Order: sequence, then C-alpha cells, then structure tokens
Amino acid sequence: MGLYKSWDEAFDPYILCKDDKTFGFFYLSYTPNSTNNYWIGGFQIDKEYQGMGLGTQSLKRILEFIQEMNRQCEVISLTIEKSNNHARKLYEKLGFVNQDKENQDGEIIYKLKLK
Repeated sequence: MGLYKSWDEAFDPYILCKDDKTFGFFYLSYTPNSTNNYWIGGFQIDKEYQGMGLGTQSLKRILEFIQEMNRQCEVISLTIEKSNNHARKLYEKLGFVNQDKENQDGEIIYKLKLK
C-alpha cells in the first residue's frame, strides 16, 4: 500500500489561534516558487468567535504570511460559495476581485494582485 500526492503543489493546513484558543482554520495550496498559483481554502472561523473582527484580522495576517513565505507571489486566489455574501464583502474589502468565473464546484473565483 502506498500514498501518493496527485499533484506537485504544496497543501499546507493551518489553525488560527488567539490566547492559546483555536478559533479557525485555513489551508494554502500552491506551487512553490510560482508567481500566481497560491490559493487560500477552507478559511473559516468557529461560530463562537464570529462577529468579533477575527475574520478580517486573520485574513490580513494570512495575506502577510503568504508574502513573507513566498516573496515571489504576485497573485493570491480563492473561491466563494455564491450564497456567502458575508465572505464576499470581507474579501472585496481587502482587495480581492471577482473574476466572473466559477470553479468545478460552482464557486466564484476571486483574485488579489499584490504587485
């Protein structure tokens, strides 16, 4: 029995913490050393911690983190479920732009250009 990765990209899961309490999760999927293949996925804040501004703070920190770890990154992408207006407002507030395209799951693709 073997385990194989089905693509070359890295897939790194992270938890979000404050005061030793875990309040959220996200993952990064990317091609190392690429300029434009960086995806934020699974970004969520625990229901108990919603409405406290942690989503905005966390997303800002995630964007900083990506740029610190991958200086060559020029574009960050993500997808949003069509019905999730709260997420749409958050991402647009931080500069993500609707690409008017959908992924295979019918989610809307957004991109943020850094340079």
